[in-house]
Amino acid sequence: MPGGRLTQQERQQIALGVADGLAYAEIARRLDRPTSTVTREVMRNGGPTAYRADLAHRATERRAHQRRKAVPRGPEARLNTHGRDPEAVREFEEALTTNIMASGLPKMMARLLTCLYITDAGSLTAAELVQHLQVSKASVSKAVTLLESLGLIRRERDERRRERYVVDNAALYQSMLASARSNAEFARIAREGVGVLGADTPAGVRLENVARFVDFVAEAIVRAAEQAREILYPKTEP
Repeated sequence: MPGGRLTQQERQQIALGVADGLAYAEIARRLDRPTSTVTREVMRNGGPTAYRADLAHRATERRAHQRRKAVPRGPEARLNTHGRDPEAVREFEEALTTNIMASGLPKMMARLLTCLYITDAGSLTAAELVQHLQVSKASVSKAVTLLESLGLIRRERDERRRERYVVDNAALYQSMLASARSNAEFARIAREGVGVLGADTPAGVRLENVARFVDFVAEAIVRAAEQAREILYPKTEP
């Protein structure tokens, strides 16, 4: 974290700020810390409704101790990590996971998606995810199913017929289309409500305005996704 790790006193100030309903940006300003530091601290230690300064401090010390034990040493370790600082990689992994959780995904799904984003291989098997995340196979299977249903990842088979999970440009494109379809469905249902409540009633007018707004956003998402795919990832001739 910029400026060093959070102290127990800073965590107590964060807990007071959260309890008072302050925005993370305001808490960060009072601590002279980046907003992302406060957001990550709260989200990985129970969230705004369950954050406790003493528990967060002990959890951080426990994680640091586990990392020191887990970080491999010697030339072989440096070779396997491409010369990266393992601690810096872990910090980034936590930061990205926290950011994904803030967008609405549950923790397990966010952790799995982060793993796929940062892996050099570009894909991982269920066994590899279980090993890295230190969770059960059932937890990985459930998270994979949900992420796939949202279009955020896809499955493929490798040369050994093992199932691998991938997040790439195609998966991101499909995710954008899935989001647009969800918005379009919301707009359709809202317009059904207009017919039920009456187009000339305040509720009917409100729902029609909502439907128009959501329709506009959905169409913009599809256009942007198509344009991004054509410009950033043009098709290559065989």
